[in-house]
Amino acid sequence: MLSKEIEKALNSQITIEAESSQVYLAMASWAETLGFEGVAAFMYAHSDEERMHMLKLVKFINERGGHAKIATLKAPPISFGSFKEMFQTLFDHEVMVSASINELVHISLQERDYATHNFLQWYVAEQIEEEALARNILDKINLIGDDKGGLYLFDNDVKLLTVTASVDPNA
Repeated sequence: MLSKEIEKALNSQITIEAESSQVYLAMASWAETLGFEGVAAFMYAHSDEERMHMLKLVKFINERGGHAKIATLKAPPISFGSFKEMFQTLFDHEVMVSASINELVHISLQERDYATHNFLQWYVAEQIEEEALARNILDKINLIGDDKGGLYLFDNDVKLLTVTASVDPNA
């Protein structure tokens, strides 16, 4: 059985994961309107992944005797400046999500809820991967600078990342 404090914190995380999905969906749409189908495909896949993270939390809360609550979401931006700015936003967002997951782990330990602590370890590992991927992409964009040919090649490379992630059973 979940404590009220853990249930409330997990429900807050549901909202964070749902908003992540929405932000990445908005990024996908923005990239697609600019003709960057690789970046768009990557962001669409990322949006779906964040939704799965949210659903995992919903199921966990309900299975542990709590009540998962679906909250109203803030509308995401519709424009992101440049790809560098967009991926910086993505990286900063993932750092914020990591901090939120870490706080959940802290609460689970304070409450001596080892089942929730164990469940959250998947999210801890996932966030390490998410931050590393965002940092890696941001590093590549910084190398490219404003070179249009480089952005074209980057768009194709990101498309390959999407295909690899979608067939990787460990993703």
